[in-house]
Amino acid sequence: MNLIIDQGNSAAKVALFDGNTLVKVFHEEALTEVFLWSIVQEFRPEAGIFCSVKDVTDYQSFKLLKSFYRLDYRLPLPLTIDYQTPQTLGMDRVAAAVGAAAQKPATHLLVIDIGTAMTIDYVTADGVYKGGNISPGVELRFKALHRFTGRLPLMDEQGEIPPLGYDTETAIRSGVIAGIVRELDSYIDEYKKNQDISAFLTGGYAFYFESKLKNAIFADENLVLKGLNEILKYQQQ
Repeated sequence: MNLIIDQGNSAAKVALFDGNTLVKVFHEEALTEVFLWSIVQEFRPEAGIFCSVKDVTDYQSFKLLKSFYRLDYRLPLPLTIDYQTPQTLGMDRVAAAVGAAAQKPATHLLVIDIGTAMTIDYVTADGVYKGGNISPGVELRFKALHRFTGRLPLMDEQGEIPPLGYDTETAIRSGVIAGIVRELDSYIDEYKKNQDISAFLTGGYAFYFESKLKNAIFADENLVLKGLNEILKYQQQ
């Protein structure tokens, strides 16, 4: 059994894998020693990997595992990283890329993760991670419009999204959601001009946007976790 931990900006996912099989996923607002201790005691994982976009905490529970890895740019990977500053590259982006490449090997990939930030990364068919782009995610866009203007209300994605907003609320909602849809479709269209490509969508809004895109896309909310498990298995070879 493998223990997989993905610490994001706003929440953490903790998963258990039996080989390639995802056994269980826990969603936690904040990791605690008590919670991790209970997982280790109940499921008895032998190996683990920890990926964090925040400062790394030294949890004592990790010492109970036979082998444990913190994912950073120095850890061997099943992909080649072609990025000028690998030490600043978000390891969650790398994990998502690895997860996509494991499902679609020998394929050009666009890997889109919509969380607090929205990332769009490109992986070549021969397994080279070439980098990508970062922009604000859904909630950040809504919050920015509210915080940095005098009168715009704080909105969310729930509600009508007309082609053209007919009042301030629908104008904000359509601007944010339709803007992201057009942004993503344009990226996919651009890469499809010169090559066959598969696009993956992950993050908290994966299934929300899957049905809104005109391009076919693979939605997998656990893509980062699957990628981390692949990276952990790679260390064990």
